[in-house]
Amino acid sequence: MSTNGRQHPRRPRIEVRPAAASPEEAAAIAAAIEHFLRDTAPAPQRSSTERSPWLRAALYENAGLDPSGPRPWGGTPRPTKGAAD
Repeated sequence: MSTNGRQHPRRPRIEVRPAAASPEEAAAIAAAIEHFLRDTAPAPQRSSTERSPWLRAALYENAGLDPSGPRPWGGTPRPTKGAAD
C-alpha cells in the first residue's frame, strides 16, 4: 500500500543567529520591515457613515426605487460620475 498523499514536505528550518550589524544595516532592516508592513497592510475600512455604492443600489432595487430619482426621504438625487451638468 502506497503512502502517497500522507507525506508532507519538510518544514523549512529557520534559525536566528546573533550577528553584529552596523547602525546603517540596522536602519536598512528596520526600513525594509516597515515598508513590508505598509505594503501588506489591509485596506482601510470605510467610515461607518459612508455606504457602499453596491449596497445602496441593492437597497434601492429591493425597495423598487429608481436610484437616479429623488431620495425617498426628500432632497435632490446624488450626481452620478460622468453625468453632464
